[in-house]
Amino acid sequence: MTVNGVPVTRSEFEYSYNKNNTDGVVDKKTVAEYAELYANYKLKVQAALDERLDTLSSFKQEFEIYRNQQVLPTLVTDAEMLAAAKRTYDRAKESIGPRGLIQPAEIFFFLSSKASPQEQERVKQRADSAYNAIRNGADFAELAKKISQNPRSAERGGLMGWMQPNQGYPEFEEVAYSLQPGEYSRPFLAPDGYHIVLMKARKQLEPFEEVKDQILRSFEQQRVRETIADRKLRDQVAASNNTLTMGEAMERRADSLAAVDPEMKYLIQEYHDGLLLYEISNREVWDRAAKDEAGQRAWFDAHKKDYAWNEPRYKGIAYHVKNKADVKAVKNCVKRLPFDQWTEALRTTFNPDSVIRIRVEKGIFKQGDNPTIDRMVFKISPSSQASETYPREEYPIDAVYGKKLKKYPEDYTDVRAQVIADYQEMLEQEWIASLRRRYPVKINEDVLKTVNQH
Repeated sequence: MTVNGVPVTRSEFEYSYNKNNTDGVVDKKTVAEYAELYANYKLKVQAALDERLDTLSSFKQEFEIYRNQQVLPTLVTDAEMLAAAKRTYDRAKESIGPRGLIQPAEIFFFLSSKASPQEQERVKQRADSAYNAIRNGADFAELAKKISQNPRSAERGGLMGWMQPNQGYPEFEEVAYSLQPGEYSRPFLAPDGYHIVLMKARKQLEPFEEVKDQILRSFEQQRVRETIADRKLRDQVAASNNTLTMGEAMERRADSLAAVDPEMKYLIQEYHDGLLLYEISNREVWDRAAKDEAGQRAWFDAHKKDYAWNEPRYKGIAYHVKNKADVKAVKNCVKRLPFDQWTEALRTTFNPDSVIRIRVEKGIFKQGDNPTIDRMVFKISPSSQASETYPREEYPIDAVYGKKLKKYPEDYTDVRAQVIADYQEMLEQEWIASLRRRYPVKINEDVLKTVNQH
């Protein structure tokens, strides 16, 4: 198709059609139906371009953020990621050395560096007592859960993660590395307090082939690919003697990708056009309808029969008070006010602070919506009521105030959400009709028949 003389290729259309008409889509469109929708979409984008919405700084910033998220990772190949993983492994292996990895469990007693001699002696005695209990057969894990003051390891029976040399206090490592699996230490003092260590396991670092996938997964979680890509991009800028900006470098990369990768090209274009569509649709339809109260009222008055109910409604409040005098006081508070002001009036009059004097449910209720309305207005048997949402013993007196609407809403505000939705749909149709008059659309029916058939 062409929209205002701008061509839309079959491959672009197929990308969008296939993406939005998968087997799981409820309202699946035929190719012909989708062609009309896609033409409307392109018309709106063209209108946004004519209004220069793509020159807005807010648009540029958001689009560049998304484009960069898609493009930046492509600057780093999988081979480069694997090489980075191997470098990380080699550094870890060198750091670990022949001492290997250990997995200790501990029972820990915190001791402040400012502790008095009496406090130091008291903590030492607790550690000695725990050690004696272990020697006499107490289960290390159960004891750790009960008394260890390292909450993260205590909940796992004192078990700590795998450690390598120079990862903890020297005092801790000296003792821990002296133990073989199954051996436990006497209480010893480290800068943070007393420890009793049980060695659970020891091992050497696994070969790279066994851990490379784990390293690569951690790289993805830490966004290492993006970090490497950003560094490469900055190197490009520096190599140009700063005649190239980061933004220009990213744009060049996006253009080169688009030339060889249609999926990436259409993905970036889809987001670009989608941002424009959102902005102009908000201006022409969504925000306009939501703020145009006069238009909402006029629409409702002209289509009131469309909002008829198949059963009565009660427009008002169900309220619950502590004393009988408040039944009348509530009515007097709101009876001369517009319905949309009732909530604030009741709050400031009866519940201005933390003391809740009355409980109120306000709305437009049908049968089954509210137990008090059901009982006092619709005369429904209590057996069909929902449970109360307030303490009956504190607010024993129920009352209602409002009016019963038999067939129609009283005002457009009674069905505002539906009115706005319908008003938006009308504005949308009028807008599309005006765009069709403004911009020529030509669909090549012969090519359309070959979509997904070539």
